[in-house]
Amino acid sequence: MNDALRRWAVRTRLPLVLGLTDGLLTALTLSADSLTSSGAGVDLFLSVRVGCVALVTSAFTVFVADYAERRAELTRASEQLNLTRRGQLATTRLGRLARYRALTASLVASTSGFLAAALPLMVGALIPGPAWGVIVVVVAALMALGAVLARILAGSTGRWVLAMGLGGVAITWIGIQLHIA
Repeated sequence: MNDALRRWAVRTRLPLVLGLTDGLLTALTLSADSLTSSGAGVDLFLSVRVGCVALVTSAFTVFVADYAERRAELTRASEQLNLTRRGQLATTRLGRLARYRALTASLVASTSGFLAAALPLMVGALIPGPAWGVIVVVVAALMALGAVLARILAGSTGRWVLAMGLGGVAITWIGIQLHIA
């Protein structure tokens, strides 16, 4: 992997993981009640709608948080350099770079959030069987993400898989209690 790609991968790791996790949890929260109570299942249109919810919330949240953090760093640097105007660095090329990087993070998070929310629901919609099987697919995807994160972060695979699986089950329970869809 070349240096530029490696730097990009490091810079986008947080929004990628955030988008994937948020997308999977959004899928569980919004579809759990309809999958367990009515047994109606998920259709492709519902999976796209849930994916769009994950896309929009991830895009907005990540952009605001990332941009705010980058602007705060530039403001802090302006103060430490004793520049005459507060936030002076934020109005320079560095400010534009901060906005660009926040947009990049937002794009990564929203794309991964959409895919993580929509794809497991689509798989569940296409696979015949009980409606709650979709929940199993989404929780399995969370557990697989936990295994990948454990590998990347040199953590305990068993703990990561268990924690992500338990988190998915807890979010499913919350989604059932909320009666959203």
